[in-house]
Amino acid sequence: MTPSPLTLSVLDLVPVRSDQTTGDGIRASLDLARAADEAGYRRYWVAEHHNMPAVAATNPPVLIAMIAAATARIRVGSGGVMLPNHAPLVVAEQFALLEAAYPGRIDLGIGRAPGTDPVTRWVLRNGATSTEEDPVARFPEYVEDVRALMAPEGAGLAVRGDTFELRATPRASGVPTIWLLGSSDYSARLAARMGLPYVFAHHFAGQGTAEALELYRDSFQPSAELDRPRTFLTVNAAVAETAEEAERLALPQLHAMVALRTGGTLRPQLLVEEAEAAQLPPAHAAMLDSMRGRWVVGEPESAAKQIRVLAERYGVDEVMVHPVAGAVVGTAADSSPARERTLRLLAEAVDG
Repeated sequence: MTPSPLTLSVLDLVPVRSDQTTGDGIRASLDLARAADEAGYRRYWVAEHHNMPAVAATNPPVLIAMIAAATARIRVGSGGVMLPNHAPLVVAEQFALLEAAYPGRIDLGIGRAPGTDPVTRWVLRNGATSTEEDPVARFPEYVEDVRALMAPEGAGLAVRGDTFELRATPRASGVPTIWLLGSSDYSARLAARMGLPYVFAHHFAGQGTAEALELYRDSFQPSAELDRPRTFLTVNAAVAETAEEAERLALPQLHAMVALRTGGTLRPQLLVEEAEAAQLPPAHAAMLDSMRGRWVVGEPESAAKQIRVLAERYGVDEVMVHPVAGAVVGTAADSSPARERTLRLLAEAVDG
């Protein structure tokens, strides 16, 4: 039996290694985006995280503009913009401009998590502390605001008995696709009610995926944008010519995730040799092994099989890969060859 077609996409946090500057990390990600474009990946999304030593993806719209300019075909988007950190009009203006510059290639993925620590979140939100000021509580309203402002007809604001017209851009001829993102059932319910596409952060949460997707599909209400549920799966992946090499290359990101989950010191991403030399307490080593079991790590044929099994299990025809393969000592600072190799080997194996 011929396997059903499977589409691959990419999630990029723009990692910064211990041997890199921010500029190096960005240049490596631009090369990664070109590799994804050439290999036939459908979309390339960048995350929003703040005040993290190992992550340069602080500003999705800026990165999207650079990546779209460096590629020719692939859709480029946010995975995601953390909407409570921003004024809805600013987000709408940014993505309306991106859509105007790269028509039919822009996705706006929206999340409600802070993407940072509590102090940085406080700074991002101008010191808002009260319930009335909390933008998380107004998240559904903000999503609707962005949606309305990006529409070609714009939105109307009642001002002193008159209607004041607001548009994200003067003459929109297209609108970015809006996706809601989440790692709990909150966004699944909201996306279903609004009739929007939805993505559960399987690569980060690792658990609760089936329940969130079932809730979304069962509760979905058709909208003008979408007549049926639309979703895909996200997964961490490291692929190399041999299973042993793939396991080595996954170590730096595994160590980073253990530090994040245990309140450890956050630092630039380790090189492979640094991760191999690091000593973890037994409890942390067990956590590392548990996380590793939910990732796709191995040689190309095995990795492709794992991807297909996951796609079938969760009923999706698209899988967004977060390439987590690290770098070895001596790698050029402005490159990430193991991440590029993960994308190329996986695409070839899935197509084959």
